Amino acid sequence: MNTTQTQGPFCQSCAMPMAKPEDFGTNADGSQNQEYCHYCFQNGKFTEPNITVEQMIEKCAEIMRQMKMPEAQIEQTKTFIPMLKRWKK
Repeated sequence: MNTTQTQGPFCQSCAMPMAKPEDFGTNADGSQNQEYCHYCFQNGKFTEPNITVEQMIEKCAEIMRQMKMPEAQIEQTKTFIPMLKRWKK
């Protein structure tokens, strides 16, 4: 079963689920960006334009640990985040 379809949209940079309007980032014109969350994308630009995929994985893993998420789920970020639009080569 593909769980990503049942969860709705998620950020194509950090994989955060985007359920509420305030979760979405903003384009340069102030409109809602459908691909990136507000932590990663504001006013049409990435908030951390020079972050590497490895740094993003570690940043997300640390946030997930603080949220007391299962370690198995945290481990999945290592394979899932590199497949997102921002990181695909």
